[in-house]
Amino acid sequence: MSAQPPEGGIRFSSATGRWVLAIAVLGSGMTALDGTVVNVALPHIGRDLKASTGTLQWILDGYLLTLASLILLGGSLGDLFGRRRIFVIGTVLFTGASLLCALAPTASALVAARLLQGVGGALLTPGSLSMIEASFAPADRARAIGAWSGLGGVAAALGPLLGGYLVGAVSWRAIFVINLPLGAFVVAMAGRHVPETRDAEAVRSLDVVGATLAALALACITYALIEAPGKGVSAVIVATAVGGVVALVAFLFWERRSAGPMMPLAMFASRQFSAANAVTFVVYAALGGVLFLFVAFLQIALGYTPLESGAASLPITALMLTLSARAGALAQRIGPRIPLTAGPMIIAVGLLLMTRIEPGDSYLSSVLPAVVVFGVGLTLVVAPVTATVLAAAEARHAGIASGINNAVSRVAGLLAVAVLPLVAGLQGRRFYNPVAMTHGFHLAMFSCAGLAALGGLVAWATISSRVLVEQRGG
Repeated sequence: MSAQPPEGGIRFSSATGRWVLAIAVLGSGMTALDGTVVNVALPHIGRDLKASTGTLQWILDGYLLTLASLILLGGSLGDLFGRRRIFVIGTVLFTGASLLCALAPTASALVAARLLQGVGGALLTPGSLSMIEASFAPADRARAIGAWSGLGGVAAALGPLLGGYLVGAVSWRAIFVINLPLGAFVVAMAGRHVPETRDAEAVRSLDVVGATLAALALACITYALIEAPGKGVSAVIVATAVGGVVALVAFLFWERRSAGPMMPLAMFASRQFSAANAVTFVVYAALGGVLFLFVAFLQIALGYTPLESGAASLPITALMLTLSARAGALAQRIGPRIPLTAGPMIIAVGLLLMTRIEPGDSYLSSVLPAVVVFGVGLTLVVAPVTATVLAAAEARHAGIASGINNAVSRVAGLLAVAVLPLVAGLQGRRFYNPVAMTHGFHLAMFSCAGLAALGGLVAWATISSRVLVEQRGG
C-alpha cells in the first residue's frame, strides 16, 4: 500500500523530507544534466557522426520537442494516477532511452533516441516538483522548492564540466551512460521513501487530443525554423509552418472547450500565474541560447578542450549552490517582483560581457567576469519564478501548474535553439568555423541579452510582490 504524507505535510527537517527532496532533485537533475551535458559534446558528436548544424539542432530540439509537448500531459497523469507512480515510470523510460542514445550508430538514431528520452522527461519532470508541492507542509514549501531549484540548477551547471571530462577521457557516448546508475537508484529509493499523492478531484480522463495537437504544432514550427535555412522557403516549409500555426490555434480552441484539458486556460485568468510564465518564457529563451552556444564557442573559437570549456562555467555551479535557496527565501520575505526584475537585468549584463570575449583572451580577465555576473542573475530567477507560479495556483493543481511552467521553459529553449543559428549566421558547416562562430556567438549573445532585459521589464510591470508574502502568512 502506498504511503501517504502525514497530516499537515512533511517537514523540511525530517528524514522523510530529506529523502523526498533528494529523490526529486536526482530525478529532475538527470533531465537538467542532459540539458547541458549534451551541449559540451555537440562538436564531437557532429564530427563523429558527420552531422550538420541542422542535425545538431535536432539532437537538442528532438529532446525538447517531446518534452515540451507532453510535459503538460505528464503533470495531469501524476495528478490523476499518482505523482510518485508517474515519476517512476518516467525515470525508467528516460533511463532506457539514455542507453539507446549511448548506443546510437548514426545521427538519425541519436535523434530518435533523444525523442524517446524527452517522453520520459515529460513524465518525471513535473512529478519531481509536484511531489514536493503536494507533500511538504505549507510553511516549508518555499524552502523546499528553493532547495530543489538550487540543487537542480547545480545539476544543470555541472553538466558542462562532467560532459567535458567524459568526452575527453572516454567518449561522448559516456555522457548518456551516467544516467543508468542514477536512474536505477532513483527508482529503487522512490518506492521506499516517497509518499504517494494525487488529486482526488482530477477529471478521470486524459487529454489525448490536446497532447497530439501540441506535439504537432511544436513539431511543425520547429521543423520549419530549422530546415528553412538549408531548404529555402519552399512549398513544404511554408505548408509545415502554416500547419503548425493551425495546430496551435486548434490546441487552444480544444483546451478551452474540453471537459478535461491538460492545460486549463482558466488558470491563466490569474494575472500572477500568466505574468510568471511570461517571464519564464522570455528569460529561458535567453538561457537556452546561452546553453546551446557558449561551450561550443569556447571549444571552436577559443580552442578550449571539452574539459576546459565545461570547467569554465563552474562559478555558476558555486553560485547556484550557495544562493538559490536564499533567493527563494528572499522572494518569500519581500515578494518576487524585485528578484524577478533584478535577476534578468543582471543576466543581460553578463551576456553583454560575453559579447566582448575574443579568441586569445584570458579566462580570468574576459570569460570569468561574464560567467559570474550571469550566474548571479540566474540565482535570482530560478527559485523565485518557480515558487511564484506554484503560489498563484491552487495546491491541488500542483502537477498541472508545474507542468505548464516547465512546458513554457522548454518551448522557449526549443525555439531559441531553432532560431539562433539563423540569427547568428551559423548554418551548415559555418558552425565549425572559428571566425564564423566568434561573430555568430556575439550576435547571439546580443539577442539573448535583449530577451533577458525584456524579461526583467515584464516582471517589473506585471509581477505582484504580495503573493509569496501572503502565502507565508497563510
